[in-house]
Amino acid sequence: MKRSLTWRRWPLPLRVAAIFAAAGIVLAIVGIIKGTVPANPLSIFLALLISGGSWGLVSWAITTAIVDVERDAAEDVVDE
Repeated sequence: MKRSLTWRRWPLPLRVAAIFAAAGIVLAIVGIIKGTVPANPLSIFLALLISGGSWGLVSWAITTAIVDVERDAAEDVVDE
């Protein structure tokens, strides 16, 4: 049986990163529409890549740290 990669099967940090990357891309699109980005394709591509990539990467790193701390704290409670 084939296993599909559904949203619920993604790890929490990856889901959070996808949401924030999408938000960064939406904000970049708003900036493009307002005219803050030059109208050439490379500038538009870089604006989308930098916005989505940075928001996604930072949110993934923060969420990964939170999950690790919570996991360590839960192990400490069990050990006591």
